[in-house]
Amino acid sequence: MERGKRGNLSSFFGGAGFYIALLLCVVATGAVGYFVLFGGQPAAEDPLPPVTDVTAPDDSVAVEIPSLDMEETEDPAPTAEVLQPQPAAEPAVQPDAQEETVQEVMWPLKGETVSAFSVEALQYSETLGDWRTHDGVDIAAAAGTQVVAASAGTVMTAGEDSRLGPMVMVLQDDGYEVTYAGLQEELSVAEGDRVTAGQEIGLVGNTTLTESALGAHLHFAVRLDGEPVDPAEYLPQ
Repeated sequence: MERGKRGNLSSFFGGAGFYIALLLCVVATGAVGYFVLFGGQPAAEDPLPPVTDVTAPDDSVAVEIPSLDMEETEDPAPTAEVLQPQPAAEPAVQPDAQEETVQEVMWPLKGETVSAFSVEALQYSETLGDWRTHDGVDIAAAAGTQVVAASAGTVMTAGEDSRLGPMVMVLQDDGYEVTYAGLQEELSVAEGDRVTAGQEIGLVGNTTLTESALGAHLHFAVRLDGEPVDPAEYLPQ
């Protein structure tokens, strides 16, 4: 019996059974070694997380980054501008608006003053035989002597006066109102005419009714703003 069992064992280990037993031993040994080495330690963490493929959804907004053209956007380096000294501009000469224009003034004729200006004191009138004021000067001259404008202006009146006879009144450019009376009937100017200093306006006559006793003469009177002015102070000396 024992001999039979031993024969069977010999047959088993001597045949395919031997190799099966050897394979089981190798597997068991490997399993034990694996658990010894790795069974008691946690698995090492992967140092880098796995890369996932992230794809933008279809309705995402794409941001376009414009490319910069360096040749167009870069400003050229500024160059230093050399400033040349400019000559100082001469100040413009402005006319003085308040400067009065000097106007030429002259005597209307040459002759002797036979009756002076007097508005504060009374003078005796040989023609009327009374005492009265005199707002001008009477300059004696031969009948027909030329009478000229004392200064430039505009003729305001040219005609007959009941007391002074033919007369001319000129509003001068300097603001003075000048009267030439006792002239002959034919006047050299008319109302509205422009006259200049020295221009003829008429001839001496003897037509002043209130001064007829003085003979041929010019009655010359000057007013400013309606007030009588002494012609001797207005006319050049």
